[in-house]
Amino acid sequence: MPSLGELIAPRRLGTDFRWLLASSWTSNLGDGIALAAAPLLIASLTSSPVLVAAGAMMQFLPWLLFGLLAGAVADHHDRRRLVMLANGLRAVIVAVLVAFLVSGQATVWLVLAVAFLYGTAEVFADSAGSTLLPMLVKPADLGIGNARMQAGYLVANQLAGPPLGAFLFAVGSFWPFVLQVLCVALAVLLIARIARTPVPEHPDSERGTKAHAIREGLQWLRHNAPVRTLVIIILVFNVTWAAPWGVLVLYATEHLGMGPVGYGALTTAAALGGIIAIFSFGWLEKHVSFATLMRICLSLEVLMHLSFALTTSPAVAFAIMFGFGLYAFVWGTISTTVRQRLVPMQLQGRIASVNMVGVFGGLVIGQFIGGILAQVWGLTAPWWFAFGGSLITLLLVWRSISHIAAAKPVLDADDAEEVAGEDEPGAGGMPLID
Repeated sequence: MPSLGELIAPRRLGTDFRWLLASSWTSNLGDGIALAAAPLLIASLTSSPVLVAAGAMMQFLPWLLFGLLAGAVADHHDRRRLVMLANGLRAVIVAVLVAFLVSGQATVWLVLAVAFLYGTAEVFADSAGSTLLPMLVKPADLGIGNARMQAGYLVANQLAGPPLGAFLFAVGSFWPFVLQVLCVALAVLLIARIARTPVPEHPDSERGTKAHAIREGLQWLRHNAPVRTLVIIILVFNVTWAAPWGVLVLYATEHLGMGPVGYGALTTAAALGGIIAIFSFGWLEKHVSFATLMRICLSLEVLMHLSFALTTSPAVAFAIMFGFGLYAFVWGTISTTVRQRLVPMQLQGRIASVNMVGVFGGLVIGQFIGGILAQVWGLTAPWWFAFGGSLITLLLVWRSISHIAAAKPVLDADDAEEVAGEDEPGAGGMPLID
């Protein structure tokens, strides 16, 4: 029977992968702690809904402002050192906040400024960090590698971090941020154990300004139909997803009558579904083609929106949310794997950053639409919008999924021979979406 360590991080993925995984999990724990503690801190300093909402905006505003630049930087410098530098800056930024909290001089404007600077450093850390996995494991192992990275996000960021952050905040407002500093600093030390990663090689035509590098990436994306289609799907499905999710707390407490505790339990149900999905991913990858999984995930997304629009039962809502966790984290794992397999190594940072800009751009647009729809037509209107929009999108891309699944991954010469014989369903060359 394999050991727990072998189940979490298979030995075949290598020692460097284990250091990367440990760093990612540790950093995610720190971010999960702040996920609960930061809103509580802002709410303790101001009663203004606008300022409280501004704190949440700091999660995606840096991506919209600096995402493309961060991707270009990641593609032209040592990515491991970039992650170390960006995470080191994050630790320093939060340490400054801790000093002000201990002295009792923190203001809401200081907290918002810290959140923006922290979020900006996180953009550069995540852009460079997303390129490391394809540099450390073989293309055939990207699926299981991404599943384990997703597990860290789910367990540390979504499950363990927030309640720990809320508990520590009740003890003292600065304690959760002290632990966050320690987690992020430890993540720097862990990723430093990875062997030095080479700077991606670029032809002379790509050497120039960062604006030129960004244009190079966008031009490649424009001419690569499979990856371009994935990015469009990401954008549209995040618009439809964010429309009802932006008012989920009102939907749960007022429409379903669940109360605050019930609303919190909804998100826990999704996380539990996600845990099962992530640790079942190895089996799915071996037995089901990525193209089939893509269609299943998109179809379940459509049905999820319809079910929430129709139900008035809290029990049914829990079941729907558990199912959402099951397919959503399979979706996330496959989509990341597909993009990493199809994108050349020297473009990984830029294309990943375009992907993330699409994610956060979709969230902004969707939340705005959902708020208006809920205000005018009621709390189920965003779900009907999401159902209609996702259904139309699914019908439009249904045939394109076959072309995405048939796309050949971009491989180094050393990997080509190994992957050539992997024709089993869901193995090397059957991509999905992000």
